[in-house]
Amino acid sequence: MMYDSLQQLQTDVSSVFSNGSVTDVSKLRSTIIDQLVFTAVFAEDEVLKKEARAQIRAIAQATGAKPASIIDFYLNIGKGEIKADFTVPAINVRALNYDMSRIIFRLMITRNIGPVVFEIARSEIEYTAQRPDEFTVVVLAAAIKEGYAGPVYLQADHVQFSAKKYAADPETEKEKIKALIKEAIEADFYNIDIDASTLVDLTKPNHEEQQITNYEVTAELTEFIRSLQPKGVEISIGAEIGHIGGVNSNAEDLSAFMEGYTKLIAGKLTGISKISVQTGSSHGGVIKPDGTIADVSIDFNVIEETGKVAKEKYHIGGVVQHGASTLPSDLFNKFPQHHTLEIHLATGFQNIVYDTMPQALKEEIFIWLEANKQAEWDEEKNTKEQNLYKTRKRAIGPFKKQLWTLSDADKHPILQQLEKQLSFLFDQLNISDTKKLLR
Repeated sequence: MMYDSLQQLQTDVSSVFSNGSVTDVSKLRSTIIDQLVFTAVFAEDEVLKKEARAQIRAIAQATGAKPASIIDFYLNIGKGEIKADFTVPAINVRALNYDMSRIIFRLMITRNIGPVVFEIARSEIEYTAQRPDEFTVVVLAAAIKEGYAGPVYLQADHVQFSAKKYAADPETEKEKIKALIKEAIEADFYNIDIDASTLVDLTKPNHEEQQITNYEVTAELTEFIRSLQPKGVEISIGAEIGHIGGVNSNAEDLSAFMEGYTKLIAGKLTGISKISVQTGSSHGGVIKPDGTIADVSIDFNVIEETGKVAKEKYHIGGVVQHGASTLPSDLFNKFPQHHTLEIHLATGFQNIVYDTMPQALKEEIFIWLEANKQAEWDEEKNTKEQNLYKTRKRAIGPFKKQLWTLSDADKHPILQQLEKQLSFLFDQLNISDTKKLLR
């Protein structure tokens, strides 16, 4: 499954790819790309791993699967040049990245779907053990495997400030954020979501004062991103005005942010293409004592009101909904109805993996969590089931190889359920036959 020598890797690749062209598509897609991507992720030899990643990138470029920015598409929606009766899914691929990305590309091909975003958040990078460069090559390998040609939207989600660390040492926290942004851009992430909503201070007397640190930091990072973006690429930048899990946003919050932000970048830089608002959701859902997820109410009026201001006054693509994958199924079709630009989906897919993985593996993971992550548990407030649910994401990285190498029989029910849920969501978000809009 893994190449054990550089010579064998290069020999195999040269048998299907030479002079910048694929010469044997069938052989490439049937066996070689699987070995390349496994080597690109798990090889201990760094030279071998680096070569596997370079070959995947070169083949993806040749086959037309190219990392891209979604900024033009979003700004055209903001200008009213594209009628958006759909909501773009932004999918955090935490577990089984290669398999899940393959499903996404397969659905994109069969349904003529255009805009789908593959993303990973600052927090997820560590516990899923997927640095940006690895994330990119795995997604590109999945595109090659499925025969997808078109833009591949890779997004750094929630490049988020820690309010506590920022208060103690703002410059150090900013430098950490900048280092991650630089790493992401070097890995061909051409869509970056800045999240300084954690720095909003609701104790201040008015909206402008509440948002000031948020928009100042976002403007500074906008300039930083623009200074690093490759020639010919205008990176799509997102901002956030309401911290997920906090107080719901309103049009005054959005205007206060945009007025301050626009003044700081006016005449110098292309600004954001979208903005995230808080509507009542929370990341991971609200967990009941038995470990199941409680229903959550979404305020669609927030989306309507802030989205209208975002598009009509500031001509950006619209507003973004975070923390949505664990919402009740009957809510998803309402997001396009209320003109939501983009929706972020993560934990629901993680839950499918846990709910359908072999019981023996789940028990092994839970034993590991109890032994290694109990320090994160709040045993006074939460039941054991709640603590396991809240921390089981921490096992995705340590058990990445075991999940990747599950037998076909064990993996099949997981992938079947993932495809069923993705297919349902794509239907509800109304994104079939949107590929033509990207042209």
